[in-house]
Amino acid sequence: MNQENKKNSFFGFILVILGASFWGIGGTVAQKLFQQEQIEVGWLVSSRLLLAGMLLIAVYKITHRQQSIFVMWRTKQDAFRQILFSILGMLAVQYTYMMSIAIGNSAVATLLQYLAPLFIIAFYIIKRQSKLTKQDGIAVTLTLTGTTLLLTNGSLSTLSVPAMSVVWGVLSGLSVAFYTLYAVPLLQQFHSLLVVGWAMLIGGSVMSIFYQPWHIDLSTWTIATSAYFLFIIIFGTMLAFWFYIASLHYLSPKETSLLGSLEPLTAVLTSVLWLQIPFGGFQMLGTFLILCMILYLTVFQKKQLELG
Repeated sequence: MNQENKKNSFFGFILVILGASFWGIGGTVAQKLFQQEQIEVGWLVSSRLLLAGMLLIAVYKITHRQQSIFVMWRTKQDAFRQILFSILGMLAVQYTYMMSIAIGNSAVATLLQYLAPLFIIAFYIIKRQSKLTKQDGIAVTLTLTGTTLLLTNGSLSTLSVPAMSVVWGVLSGLSVAFYTLYAVPLLQQFHSLLVVGWAMLIGGSVMSIFYQPWHIDLSTWTIATSAYFLFIIIFGTMLAFWFYIASLHYLSPKETSLLGSLEPLTAVLTSVLWLQIPFGGFQMLGTFLILCMILYLTVFQKKQLELG
């Protein structure tokens, strides 16, 4: 590897590490707003999506001056696909994830969101596009064991978070699975910044029907509240996605995906260290097993690509 390639790879590593870390930390900051600043989940989701969506589309236009931002609206089929992706994908992911955080905590919510690979495996098996392999079985075992330990802390008689937090967390994992699968044809046609920017803008607009971003009493906000909110918009949403996508210019998708597993790790660490969320020994073991599943899946997929 020459010097230039080493520099590019290093830059790619920095981008994906920052992107994954920002997303994980953003969830913890959102928990702070929900539980200590009394910010409503619906209001934060609509505001977050609208502002981040406008910023992403603006970034696309600045970096692609000759390209139209309305390319996916030229045919009914593309427009319908984009709208469906925006509501059942982007909006569903954001709302279910934030609800799980608000009722429980960001560490558990983020780890439950990483059940998505299992739902994707199940989808392909049900569609008979693949068979249940040994690797799938290992991933399922790691995830189910890890999730059980995480949610019960070793005691089946009680959950470590409210049951509804678990329900929203599982729905978040399902939403991520749909988001990932349904995005493929859109991303094959249009730039990812544009697809996600419009998805955020549309999702935020739909959410605004129920939770208007402009209906908020800012007089009660402290400097810290404003800082947390801006962090979620700029770092936890816009830059987290932008950096993650930008890293694909320098790293392979599998390298980026592997390093992206830092997201649940940063969510757990910031929850425990900053918000002082109690985490028992069995929960730590459960967290470790889920992280092992994420690493195992990405490493195995990378080997499969190399062999293919």
